[in-house]
Amino acid sequence: MRVLGIDCGSEYTGYGLVEDGPGHRLFSCAAGAIRLRPRDSMAVKLQHIYSQLSDLIAEHQPEIVAIEEVFYALNVKSALKLGQVRGVAMLAASAAGLEVAEYSPLSIKSAVVGYGRAEKHQVQDMVMRLLSLPEPPEPADAADALAIAICHIHTASTLRRYKKGGTKEVIS
Repeated sequence: MRVLGIDCGSEYTGYGLVEDGPGHRLFSCAAGAIRLRPRDSMAVKLQHIYSQLSDLIAEHQPEIVAIEEVFYALNVKSALKLGQVRGVAMLAASAAGLEVAEYSPLSIKSAVVGYGRAEKHQVQDMVMRLLSLPEPPEPADAADALAIAICHIHTASTLRRYKKGGTKEVIS
């Protein structure tokens, strides 16, 4: 399974491709961030995000795209911008015929670190370890995107095992 994780943002949109390899070993295929120019209009920023994500999808051929669910923000203007970026990310995936999976920040941190209230540096450290990277991914947006992809792989793996009857109930 190859998953494209996207960490949506109006200044930087992180991306990370993770593949579930032999023996359920995770590999990072690509990671980085789409940097947006502050002076550009929102329309230009959204077009740039769409174009870059479409190119990444065409180049790396993920099977699914995973993004973070909308969270409640105190700043309404920031929340609206984030919603627009999420919409463009979903459009890029959908236009390529890919399904989009959404995960809450709590479930992403739980899947990667084991604790839903983990700090950003803890997520970076665990992403580095899980993917056998020599150093934490930079920028932080790329590490977050890799964490989102890892979350999907772990969740999908658990669901597959559950459907196959891989979990055993203990009756007392």
